[in-house]
Amino acid sequence: MVAAASCVALVGGLTGLLTAGGGEHGGERVATAPAPSLAVAPEPSSPAATPPSRAASPRTTAPAPSRAAPVSRTPAAGPSALPGAPTSPAGPDGDGKSAASGTGAGAGAGRLFRFPDSQVADWVDDHPADPRADAIEDGIARRPAAVWFADHSPGTITARVTAVTRAAARADAVPVLVAYDVPGRDCGGASQGGAPDLAAYDDWITRFARGLGDGENIVILEPDAIAQSDCLPAADRAARFASLERAARVLKAAGPRTRVYFDAGHSGWLEPDRAAALLRQAGAARAGDGIFTNVSHFHRTADETAYARAVLDALGGPPGLGAVVDTSRNGNGAPPGGAWCDPAGRALGTPPTLRTGQTRIDAYLWVKLPGESDGCTAAPGTFSPEAAYALVRG
Repeated sequence: MVAAASCVALVGGLTGLLTAGGGEHGGERVATAPAPSLAVAPEPSSPAATPPSRAASPRTTAPAPSRAAPVSRTPAAGPSALPGAPTSPAGPDGDGKSAASGTGAGAGAGRLFRFPDSQVADWVDDHPADPRADAIEDGIARRPAAVWFADHSPGTITARVTAVTRAAARADAVPVLVAYDVPGRDCGGASQGGAPDLAAYDDWITRFARGLGDGENIVILEPDAIAQSDCLPAADRAARFASLERAARVLKAAGPRTRVYFDAGHSGWLEPDRAAALLRQAGAARAGDGIFTNVSHFHRTADETAYARAVLDALGGPPGLGAVVDTSRNGNGAPPGGAWCDPAGRALGTPPTLRTGQTRIDAYLWVKLPGESDGCTAAPGTFSPEAAYALVRG
């Protein structure tokens, strides 16, 4: 399977963020510095059925900017399970465990953070009379989701990360931050971009890390950078992996309660032994806290938890290594034939939570933002109320 990347748009404002779209990892939000400027950067898309090029185009224009001082209809810190979702959901394997039992070893027991600016929240605020608004608000806008940092802007990255982590600390919640700036991103495909070289990337990561503070954070380190690395010559791949290991060490040194997760693709892409071999080369067991899977894809939670455990078993390393799974759009599983770009018939998955009830599974996260295009029905990252409502209805 191919990896993919998403598009992210950077929206300026006092506490603005940005959303991204695109196949495998599209549709996320990036926090901005307190400045009213607008910048655009690509984010990850979705894997195709064959390796390793993507058909989707990155977003070339940003979506309508989110308001600098959005009218928020819901609290900024989202609980692990929101109204309409069980507070103690059954595990993905249908075991009916309480969410408080068998919690993954690493991610803590707090609430996940919902950064208050997003395309979906803006749409809900702007369309209060739309008959779909309540369902989209309850099903998507109120859920905690990842914040993407996908543009190479070293002069502002520290302030933008700080804006998120400080807001999360005030809310006593845990933010999910996606670092997506590695050189040669997406193998030059739809979400190409990133830092101009590894020295610039190392500097960007160092500046990123300065914004983490001493609160609890989850960092999703470079979607596709490992699983899709076969497109690189061996020497370039080794250099990238060394840089990713350095990045994890810098992030954890700067943020003492920060947990860093490395790219393991998903259950329909790499075999566990292959994923583990690549992760080992990238220092995931030495420098990180575990792995992430299924970012912007659709594979069922049960398949991803089994895959994640198999990868962790093959990887070895400290017993505390865990996994986080993107469950944002996997309620109906993956479509047939490896389709990944805005496929019909998908549904929201398990609500984001730090209490999974599953051994070695630290969190279910919404990394891809539901309702934002992968790039086929609209420009990558464009919010669609029709798509969002279809996901809510399943």
